[in-house]
Amino acid sequence: MQARIDCSGCSTSCGVLPRQLAAQPLHRSFMSKRVNQTRNHTRSLRPTATLAKGSRATEEELDAARRYATAALASEPPAEWVDRFNGAPRKGSDILVQALEREGVDTLFAYPGGASMEIHQALTRSESLRNILCRHEQGEIFAAEGYAKVTGRVGVCIATSGPGATNLVTGLADALLDSVPLVAITGQVPRKLIGTDGFQETPIVEVTRQITKHNYLVMDVNDIPRVIKEAFYLARTGRPGPVLVDLPKDIQQTLATPDWDVSMNLSGYMSRLPPLPQHSQLERIVEALNGAKKPVLYVGGGCVDASEELKEFVRHTGIPVAQTLMGLGSFPEQDPLALQMLGMHGTVSANYAVNDADLLLAMGVRFDDRVTGKLEAFAARARIVHVDIDPAEISKNKEAHISVCSDVRPALQGLNKILKETPLPKDAFAAWAAELDGVKQEYPENYPKSNDVIMPQWAIQQLYEETNGEAIITTGVGQHQMWAAQYYKFSSPRRWVTSGGLGSMGFGLPSALGAAAAFDGLNGREKKIVVDIDGDGSFLMNCQELATAAVDKLETKCFILNNQHLGMVVQWEDRFYKANRAHTYLGRREAEWHVSKDIKDIYPDFVKMAEAFGVPSKRVMHPSELRPAIKEMLATPGPYLLDVMVPHIQHVLPMIPGGGGFDDIIVKGDGNDVY
Repeated sequence: MQARIDCSGCSTSCGVLPRQLAAQPLHRSFMSKRVNQTRNHTRSLRPTATLAKGSRATEEELDAARRYATAALASEPPAEWVDRFNGAPRKGSDILVQALEREGVDTLFAYPGGASMEIHQALTRSESLRNILCRHEQGEIFAAEGYAKVTGRVGVCIATSGPGATNLVTGLADALLDSVPLVAITGQVPRKLIGTDGFQETPIVEVTRQITKHNYLVMDVNDIPRVIKEAFYLARTGRPGPVLVDLPKDIQQTLATPDWDVSMNLSGYMSRLPPLPQHSQLERIVEALNGAKKPVLYVGGGCVDASEELKEFVRHTGIPVAQTLMGLGSFPEQDPLALQMLGMHGTVSANYAVNDADLLLAMGVRFDDRVTGKLEAFAARARIVHVDIDPAEISKNKEAHISVCSDVRPALQGLNKILKETPLPKDAFAAWAAELDGVKQEYPENYPKSNDVIMPQWAIQQLYEETNGEAIITTGVGQHQMWAAQYYKFSSPRRWVTSGGLGSMGFGLPSALGAAAAFDGLNGREKKIVVDIDGDGSFLMNCQELATAAVDKLETKCFILNNQHLGMVVQWEDRFYKANRAHTYLGRREAEWHVSKDIKDIYPDFVKMAEAFGVPSKRVMHPSELRPAIKEMLATPGPYLLDVMVPHIQHVLPMIPGGGGFDDIIVKGDGNDVY
């Protein structure tokens, strides 16, 4: 059984290529895709919105869900818009560009090619759309993700057919796993060549079927206004995600007069959007709170847009807060009730709290394996309350005792209203908070100090202090990513941009470009500092985007923690493979800088690389050099690269080995030790 979006009356071919007509059904909602991969798929595929176990939505509740969804659609109204063609026919490519304008898009990331040239020509005719020309399609989709993550708006990228489209694949998978609202548009060969193995033809809707929330192959120029309207709606409603629109070149060239008032055809999808939470469900949560002694909030990416409601809930209850990698900033990390990050590299106090809790309030999370470790041991003593917008996630990995399928924000608003009317006893959980404070004191964040070398943890602390904790931080993937999550403390949401679920190396620099484009201080946009905390291995994977930063004068500061190795893999080699190095050293084979201490053995030379791209840069090797260099980096207009040489033997701690539980937590040691 497969759930489908209701497509009655639709003439658009959403992914069916001529020689693939026997493929599986294509009009599928994000929910049904996720559900097919879970043990609970039968229950989740019900055609009505899921409420509590064994119940279905009433017509009134469905109407409420539709109104809620419509409000979400109207949350980004287009600015004053004038048809520059005055009602005359225009090319399909111009209809596409105007449809983007009507969605309020002002910045996108596009790289031209043969099958998308018409779109780029149309972009030059737009007075409101700005294209950031990244130097690789993977760079452009990561940039679109960065833009979406810091603004909450739908990120947009455009690529040509064939290799241009396939270069977007990693970014689409990344956006799906991290629930990023994204619309990716690809050029395609003309309709008559589809299925003939034409030049630069790939069946991109088939390739991306399992890594998009939905996708379209547009076979009629008149469908473009509706398809774009639907794509943006799908991308940002429910659980956000990526939508791909594939547009054949002959469709781009066809003349037509667009119908901008065409209705969306998504009644099936809308009927499955979760309604507002029921009062009775929220009362059950409050009842559970009244019976608990050791509750813990476990909050994730679903709380990013519910930060104010979350803080109010904590004021009402006094419950300690542990955040996932994707949830950082949802609750101020400087707050006494903040336990920081939990999971594999989370704090001892956060993991202790979950291990000892008698009530776990899971808000906007999916019980990822990097959080839970050994699943049966995770929160084994606790009743579990799970609030999430995606019904496929409820009880997927961990059975929920109380489940609410809803957006976290209205759920917290409802809980706060109840708690105002019937407050909990004063200081109900003060003893529990004091116990966790004791754990914090016993196991503080700690790392070896040195007067001779720059410790990576210390380097991030210096950056945090120099930016007053107000920068937008992007990262690649690896040790530097975990250290950034641990030592750069976030006080507000949408300042932390990282690849969580997929763990895509090379994410840091291009996502920083997207963030910098969103907050460049021009045309009424706010100005914010953007710093890419990166590792040398991760940075190399998309280093070509230094050209984009330089040419577009985007104020992207690259803060590279350079240890000449794939640090996270080295850490696992040290711990579990007797320090046997299996292709994790990235420098010259003839001489290793950490041994020779000769600056000529640092490879590659990022300072020279930056110079070649016209980007100011500096290398620091001693602690005394770091702080002045950070000041210089922040004071320099435009992009800047700071190469910070750090030891390769440092380990990210604490650490719970994969598949382990709280009892297996590691709090000391590095590459100097033998395991």
